[in-house]
Amino acid sequence: MSNASVNVYLDKQEYGKDRVRLLKVHRDSKVHRVDDLTIRVLLSGASFTTSYTEASNKAVVATDSMKNTCYVLAKSSKVVDTLELFAAELANHFLNTYAWVEGAHVSIIRHRWARMIIDGKPHTHSFWRDGDETRQTDIFVKRGSNGRRSIELKSAIAGLLVLKTTGSSFEDFVRDEYTTLPEAKDRILSTCVDANWEFNIPSVSTENLASSLAQIPFNNIYDSVRDVTCKTFAEDESASVQATLYKMAAQSIQNWKWLDRVSYALPNRHFFAVDLNYFRGTKNLAEHADVYQPLADPSGLITATIARAPNTSARL
Repeated sequence: MSNASVNVYLDKQEYGKDRVRLLKVHRDSKVHRVDDLTIRVLLSGASFTTSYTEASNKAVVATDSMKNTCYVLAKSSKVVDTLELFAAELANHFLNTYAWVEGAHVSIIRHRWARMIIDGKPHTHSFWRDGDETRQTDIFVKRGSNGRRSIELKSAIAGLLVLKTTGSSFEDFVRDEYTTLPEAKDRILSTCVDANWEFNIPSVSTENLASSLAQIPFNNIYDSVRDVTCKTFAEDESASVQATLYKMAAQSIQNWKWLDRVSYALPNRHFFAVDLNYFRGTKNLAEHADVYQPLADPSGLITATIARAPNTSARL
């Protein structure tokens, strides 16, 4: 066994605080609003190298301080209800506060609370959890030269569970000695949508970062991508999950000039008609089917990223 030393180096690093839970209540009117968030903050930079290689904490910002920063900024911030802007505010704060920090990576998940309907009217301050779907954003702000910041930003929908009972087929696929799946002219289609979209944002000066990002209608874009996803899913006479996915992504890129790439991951949740012929000849297959067995695993998984072609414009 060789005793020769091996040269190694720290290739890359990030560290920070994960799963910071935060609820912001907006009481600016009689109708209250809530933002229920889970936040991750990660910092990077060459100055942190010695914390790994020399056991020196001189440059280390305590992760507990990062957690406290999330709460302090949430108290004063006017943009908590726009995830992208609040994430950018947090990231820029760490770069402005700690001169040796080269990059700040902030991820935020927003959990759903729907307003209760009481006696047919929306309640002013009561909510219920109407599903596991979340809105998410992920931003990496990097310190550049001459006081500028480079920004990598993407947002997402996760866990949007959808189902339709007709308007989907799957035919003319490869058949060989391994194939047992019958062709389907009409089938139930269900999936749990995970979608993300990447923003095209040029580098900006430190002082103009917030105002530049404020020009982008992030909340409208989120609502639009979600609406397009649901509308396309519902109305498309789907020949395959792949074909429907492509239409969803292409439409959102066409709608918004800030979006360069849209990605989807769509697991195919299966519903198979139960053969009831053993029970007095009950018909429940093909056109007679109305009783199904849900099967989550194994599932098909369809993923794709659709990108804007060069020199093409959008509607907004």
